[in-house]
Amino acid sequence: MLTQLNLRNFTVFSKADFQFAKGLNVIVGENGAGKSHVLKVAYAVTAVSARGERETGSPIPTKSYLETALAKKLRGVFRPDALGRLVARGAGRKRAEVEVKFETRSRQLGFSFNTSSKTEVAVDSCPTKWEDLQTLFLPTKELLTVYPGFVSLYETTELTFDETWRDTCLLLGAPLAKGPRLTEIKKLLEPLEKQLGGKVVLEDGRFYVNVKSGNIEAHLVAEGHRKLAMLARLIATGSLIGTGSLFWDEPEANLNPKVIAKVARTILQLCQSGIQVFVTTHSLFLLRELDILLKTPEFHGLATRFFSLHPGENGVTVQQGDSAEDMGTIDALDEQLHQSGRYMDAEAAS
Repeated sequence: MLTQLNLRNFTVFSKADFQFAKGLNVIVGENGAGKSHVLKVAYAVTAVSARGERETGSPIPTKSYLETALAKKLRGVFRPDALGRLVARGAGRKRAEVEVKFETRSRQLGFSFNTSSKTEVAVDSCPTKWEDLQTLFLPTKELLTVYPGFVSLYETTELTFDETWRDTCLLLGAPLAKGPRLTEIKKLLEPLEKQLGGKVVLEDGRFYVNVKSGNIEAHLVAEGHRKLAMLARLIATGSLIGTGSLFWDEPEANLNPKVIAKVARTILQLCQSGIQVFVTTHSLFLLRELDILLKTPEFHGLATRFFSLHPGENGVTVQQGDSAEDMGTIDALDEQLHQSGRYMDAEAAS
């Protein structure tokens, strides 16, 4: 489980420290405040650690492997021209530092790189064990319609899409889970399949939603429902069952409020099942829905952490706490509140 992320001179952050909860972590901020950057750097580190033992064949991490693997993953996830482009902008030569702490001290990791770095990082603190739990990144775009042939094309062609797309497509194509996990899978799947009107199936390399009248191509399903279908597929394969981490960038994107409410409940159910969830958003509706659900007996006591990002002259600062009320004033959310006030005033005047 990821407990802390410390950033120094990394992209828009001159100094930022994130203390994470074992359940739900919500990062809020306006466009350009670095929400996706937080998710991506945390995902890159956890993804490298999750695959380290399988790729090296050794239960003990080494600096040489981590320096190569971390640099490669950061370039794949962020897609900079050079690694040094991820160092915070400013006069002179700077050094970005990233420190990641897990629940177990033996898995803590720190690395750094400077503005002239091309393809390398320096590991400053090396873990003695791998954090080998499943980790998954969901981008704002649904990937069911992208899936056919995408992985093989990504491996053989220079594409502009970041590597999270490829990683998630690999998991979408995994076989359906079997065994003792099926009870938990069914519990999470049933409300999603009810909303979709059928089950998500993979046939001949393409995704469909199987309804009573037959298969409907994913391309013909409404985009909001395709995001639900993507989530349903990952639950059905077992990728979102048990323990691990889910990083979801703006889950509310292209969804109507009714579907957002379903997504909010599923997010909290995943937390209850043992998944550590990280989401970014600037949706007042999603925040309110999460807050409402967290106050119900069903989700009472779930560990949560809320972060608000505030751009300033010296970079983005972080305000955080255990509830949404601890985030302070957020301009992107205030605009939505102000619009509600203006609408009510206009209605009263008409």
